[in-house]
Amino acid sequence: MTNQATLAHDNWGWRARIGMFIVGSEAVPEAEWGAMVPPGVSVHAARVTAKTPWAAWRDGKTEVDLAEDLARGAKQFAAMRLTAVVLGHTSSSVVGGKGWDEATASSLAAIVGAGALAKGAKVTTNGLDTMAALRASGVKRPFLVLPPWFPDDTAKAAVRYYTDHGFAPAGHHRMDPGRKWRDVPPGDLYGLGMGFEQEVEPLYAQIRAACPAEADGVLIGGTGFRCVAILETLEQDLKRPVISANQASLWHCLRLSGVNTPVQGYGNLLRL
Repeated sequence: MTNQATLAHDNWGWRARIGMFIVGSEAVPEAEWGAMVPPGVSVHAARVTAKTPWAAWRDGKTEVDLAEDLARGAKQFAAMRLTAVVLGHTSSSVVGGKGWDEATASSLAAIVGAGALAKGAKVTTNGLDTMAALRASGVKRPFLVLPPWFPDDTAKAAVRYYTDHGFAPAGHHRMDPGRKWRDVPPGDLYGLGMGFEQEVEPLYAQIRAACPAEADGVLIGGTGFRCVAILETLEQDLKRPVISANQASLWHCLRLSGVNTPVQGYGNLLRL
């Protein structure tokens, strides 16, 4: 009898290897992607501490200058045989405005694609991902739900961003963070630890109660906003597509990488 070794799962990206730029102090993106990612796909994060947006417009708004963290991470990603790279930051997309995603993705692709081991890697942004997800789901007037730490100007920029791209929100809602945090200015919430005390049950209740009848879907913005655990239940209860920032970016990166495996339990988007 021949002894056969039992090999443990090592999460090697033999089908796809995805690079993701995320906020330096956040844990949610990697946790949510880890929950949803199908077998054979690995995710590799580069952390960014730059101010929003992560690439600054040049005069004329046709080209951008990448933040130092982005340029550094892109050079490292260029040596990793990646199939896709995503700038996973909703705030950068919405504050950057129309055209920013394309200009930034192009600048990143010029660096990532220069690596001999990364030829063919597709580059995208969370803004591009969420819009692709809305189109794929047939959503034209989403109910836009935003994290409690989005300040007023970023919330307004998010509404304007999706309106400018043809997805005028039927309504929008910034989550009530609860009694403990309610008197804290939005811009201070994450720095004081609210991001690591997020609960999905209150978010579920708020979305279900506030979603307007005229909305044909729900879009939950913010890659640091914990929410993928409630997507499936919200879709069942609201009878409408529910899309989140991390879910949309994972879905889009999988499709850009040629991976079409349906993922169960995290909304219909990942089964399209």
